[in-house]
Amino acid sequence: MSTKKVTKKHLLEMASELNLKGAAKLNKAALIHEIQTAEGNTPCFQTITNCAVSPCMYRAECQV
Repeated sequence: MSTKKVTKKHLLEMASELNLKGAAKLNKAALIHEIQTAEGNTPCFQTITNCAVSPCMYRAECQV
């Protein structure tokens, strides 16, 4: 389980690799949701209480 926060710079790099347009204009949560969707995952960041999904790179900021 990750305890390290993901930087917006890293998220923007991921968005670029996924060819997401307009990523720089999104706030961090919206950007994570877009990345999750583009990767074929449910855009669940900060929407599930007591999430049991592990490993998850966003967990340190999601389940606070």
